[in-house]
Amino acid sequence: MKKYLKFNLQLFADPNPNVQTTGSAELTPEMKEYYNTLLLKLMQANLVHTQFGKKDSIPKNGGKTILYRMYSAFPAVTTALEEGITPDGVPLKVTEISKTLEEFGAYTTLSDVLVLTAIDDNIKEATEKHADNAVLTLDRIARNELNASTNVVYAAKDGVRATSRSALTAEHKMTYNDVAYMSTMLKRNNAPTIDGCYVAIAHPDVIQDLMLDERWIDVHKYKDPENIYNGEAGKLHNVRFIDSTEALCVKEGEGNCGVYSTLFLGRDAYHVIDVGGAGVEIIVKPAGSSGTADPLNQRSTVGWKIPMFGVKRTIEQYIWRFESGSSLSDMAIANN
Repeated sequence: MKKYLKFNLQLFADPNPNVQTTGSAELTPEMKEYYNTLLLKLMQANLVHTQFGKKDSIPKNGGKTILYRMYSAFPAVTTALEEGITPDGVPLKVTEISKTLEEFGAYTTLSDVLVLTAIDDNIKEATEKHADNAVLTLDRIARNELNASTNVVYAAKDGVRATSRSALTAEHKMTYNDVAYMSTMLKRNNAPTIDGCYVAIAHPDVIQDLMLDERWIDVHKYKDPENIYNGEAGKLHNVRFIDSTEALCVKEGEGNCGVYSTLFLGRDAYHVIDVGGAGVEIIVKPAGSSGTADPLNQRSTVGWKIPMFGVKRTIEQYIWRFESGSSLSDMAIANN
């Protein structure tokens, strides 16, 4: 008696005519564009710490290290020239700052169940998750670089300013006077404004305290609401505040109190660098695209990659860090 194997022919049907699942599988250009567009839209809506950096790009085949030369200004000449006497020359002072870029990315392997179900839904879901991951990665790289700045001021309690992070408590809150002070620090160092104001990237727990000040102007009350930044919450003094849960929060205050870092920035304080203008790329590889590495067409992958990326502080005087507690410090969630 002959025995026959039973096959469900629908297992071999293409679940989506736009996605090949056998042979040298490739997504069509239209689908690649769709998923890359989806990634970019999600990223543009959430990136905060990179948006105020000056954008630089190393040309292709130009290596992965960029070198900045910073020239110090000449002092004012307050001594008149003496007739017939040549004065001493003024030396040109140059400071070199370099940054070596690195590659970042991540991916997820999806099982052959995708071949049996709606692969597009799974790809879209994985794309959204990887977009979130790309945002978190690039934003945190920028945040960590900015928080390594050397200019730091600690909040005050009862008129006495703390002298260290470990001395901060929930009562060391940021106030209007602190915002004015930080703005003055930038002005004293000749930091140029960004569209007429300085900007500050702050945690929502800090912004909540500032919003209680009657001088706070909510972003929805701006006279020109079209030109707002990603995450902008409002304005106090001459500073536009950007709300971000990625603003640095550590549990290092007195009694494990939550401490928040607010970054006050002037224009051109730091640079965001890539190679050849290459941004984040979403990479989708359907089952069967790996040849002998996937002989039974069991694995699909979705991931993201940025070929080369880096963030570098270039003018230290244009970056000031304000560390404080908050009325919500006891419930703070560290994100370092």
